[in-house]
Amino acid sequence: MNILVLMKQTFDTEEKIVLQNGTISEEGANFIINPYDEYAIEEAIQLREEHGGEVTVITVGPERSENALRTALAMGADKAVRVDSEDLNLDQYSTAKILEAVIKDRDFNIILGGNMAVDYSSGQVGPRLAEALNIPQVTTVTKLQIDGNRAIVERDVEGDKEVVIVSLPVLITAQQGLNEPRYPSLPGIMKAKNKPIERLEIGDLDFDKFLEVKTIPTEIFFPPKKGAGRMLNGEIKTQVSELAVLLRSEAKVI
Repeated sequence: MNILVLMKQTFDTEEKIVLQNGTISEEGANFIINPYDEYAIEEAIQLREEHGGEVTVITVGPERSENALRTALAMGADKAVRVDSEDLNLDQYSTAKILEAVIKDRDFNIILGGNMAVDYSSGQVGPRLAEALNIPQVTTVTKLQIDGNRAIVERDVEGDKEVVIVSLPVLITAQQGLNEPRYPSLPGIMKAKNKPIERLEIGDLDFDKFLEVKTIPTEIFFPPKKGAGRMLNGEIKTQVSELAVLLRSEAKVI
């Protein structure tokens, strides 16, 4: 079984975000594997252990993202691919187009990725890629079983679960709860140093037309600080009436 994993390097979730001139400053920041992508990597390794095959981790990122790829290799992935995005302005659409160009001529049975990235949380790249490759997709997956040429999937649907049976090849995005990602072992870290990373430039890829960007951020800012709450007292009927007045006169939402 050939398994591809989509991975993104993101800010450490414990990192303090600093804005400079309307953009996020990367100076001195710590970067990690996007936490949702860790579930995808772990699931890929477990599938390989059960069914055999090979796990390839793919990222579109700058040179620093190779640290995350080495971590994925230390976890147990077999090889990695990095498309250099050092001087590129990309959005979800263009990233998916790059991944399509990397993957379309490769042999694969399943593509795994995180449900979303914790930086922009759009959850678009996986579904866009599946559409471009013309393969089925199942998102927010919390359980995955491969049975011959089909996948039996449980996905999270707002506190409930949905069971989906789909033919391979398929793209799956991982939700928290799918598994418990392993820590890289010392032998794994040593082996990762000798595992191959394929390095590609945009010029190495075959694009039918100019690589477009569909989304252009105009401003990045912190959310406004929340004000102090207000406690309503008295009978329930009185509280409801007062709340309705406040929502209309102060909050102006009704």
